[in-house]
Amino acid sequence: MTSAAHDAASRPAWTPPTGKPPLSARILRATWRGLPAARYAVGREPGLEVPAADGSPLLTDHYFPRGPGDFPTLLVRSPYGRGVPWSPMYGVLFAEQGFHVVLQSCRGTGGSGGRFDLWRNEAADGHATVAWLREQPWFDGGLGTVGPSYLGYVQWALALDPPPELKAMAVQMSLHDPYDLFHADGVPRLENALAVGVGMTYQHQGTAAFARATLRLQRRLRGITGARPLRSGHLTTLAQEVPWLDDVLTHPDAEDPYWRGASTADAAERLTVPTSLVTGWHDVLADQTFAQYDRLRRAGCRTALLVGPWTHTSALQRGWPEVFTESLGWLRAQLCDDPSGLRAAPVRVHMGGADTWRDLDDWPSSPAATTSWFPTTERHLTRQPPTGSAPVASFVHDPADPTPSLGGPLLSRTAGPRDNAALERRKDVVTFTGPALAEPVEILGPVSARLSVATDTGHADVFARLCDVDAKGRSTNVCDGTARVRTTGRTPAAVTVPMSSTAHRFAAGHRIRWQISGGAHPRFARNPGTGEPALEATELSPVRITLHTDSALLLPGTWPDVPADTP
Repeated sequence: MTSAAHDAASRPAWTPPTGKPPLSARILRATWRGLPAARYAVGREPGLEVPAADGSPLLTDHYFPRGPGDFPTLLVRSPYGRGVPWSPMYGVLFAEQGFHVVLQSCRGTGGSGGRFDLWRNEAADGHATVAWLREQPWFDGGLGTVGPSYLGYVQWALALDPPPELKAMAVQMSLHDPYDLFHADGVPRLENALAVGVGMTYQHQGTAAFARATLRLQRRLRGITGARPLRSGHLTTLAQEVPWLDDVLTHPDAEDPYWRGASTADAAERLTVPTSLVTGWHDVLADQTFAQYDRLRRAGCRTALLVGPWTHTSALQRGWPEVFTESLGWLRAQLCDDPSGLRAAPVRVHMGGADTWRDLDDWPSSPAATTSWFPTTERHLTRQPPTGSAPVASFVHDPADPTPSLGGPLLSRTAGPRDNAALERRKDVVTFTGPALAEPVEILGPVSARLSVATDTGHADVFARLCDVDAKGRSTNVCDGTARVRTTGRTPAAVTVPMSSTAHRFAAGHRIRWQISGGAHPRFARNPGTGEPALEATELSPVRITLHTDSALLLPGTWPDVPADTP
């Protein structure tokens, strides 16, 4: 059914109810600055029961603009409840701009019936909700979706078979592949998995319950992530049984049948619904967003991309004015025939190191040229390729005293760029530093490391990080990544470490630094060094990791000649 079938003459009359948004939402709305002025007063119908695909009631709040005429509808489906911050950020803000907003708790959360089962019911329940919308007298046939994180996943689930009413999507800091949220090359993303578990379990129970659970996790994190076996620690983390968390962590193989049907990547490969994407350089889901953008572009789908200087959570805090304005402009263009909020360029990225914004025609902005930097035994980086392969550095990673994680894409207040000085003083961290730059250099695109690594146990992980070292010697992380290593005897193995993407400006006088270690704990579960699964291991074995000269740090773009001086 299309919007033509929903013209005013064919729909029954609707008398808007007198309800107001909750007081907490109105108070929070009043504190925000830098947002577009409200166009309408906002009403609310709380606690509507929408039948799920299995008939379970999905509790739903309907926010609407108080004004004459028809308005398009935005569907927001959440496993995190319908209160703060979702009620003001999506219910109030978008309704006051001229949208009906349907804010719904996913099955088994926020009072909705049934049992929450991570990812498995979202496509069916999304379509069941659209079927309910078709029967509402205020629904004019124009539908959009909006929301971050798992609220983005449910959008991709609906887009696997998009209903004809779906005219626009605004996907913010979103996943489409749950496996990649919980694992990196088979390495459990431990700290983030625990944070997701707390959010999924407690946030829909209210702000107080969520805050208590978050503080409990922070206090117990060291004990939980240091337990042997690790599974005995994480099972007690949430003070209640959460079967799906144990399931996702104990299935580290992406090809395991457990993950069948979890990824919604296929949606972007054939989508024609105009889609806006938002992420941050230190968002835990940034790589998934870049993959979504690439698929949409190859499919010929109209799309836009905004990448800010944010983490997963700060995008919805200090970055909210930009994120909201971006999504609002996109949805108004597609659903209200008002392109005034669109920018000329389809891509806008924040340049790290320069604190400026850059408009681009595409991402990456240029062909995938790369510049290779090679390590030397003096711990320098050089553009001169090595002759042959020889050991260049060696260190011992002890899982009983694992290399700590510092900053980067985390779901905690410690996320983002940090001073790496203390970390780089550790004996289990090696760094290679380039010469001072005579002129500024910008990189825009994916970063990776090609490693030639030998180990003495055959089992290890490697963590690689790009840092920007300023004139005072402060080393700040730009992007990073991890990979699993399997070796036989003394023969080095070739390992590629994806280190995410960046748009960063290295100022004149700054140096690039390549940091390498055997892990980043508890962001990633420690490798026991024995070949046992990380969650089941009870014995830990130190492993010596030897890096060879035919390793390279691969940076996007073509770099100018640099001076021959060494750090």
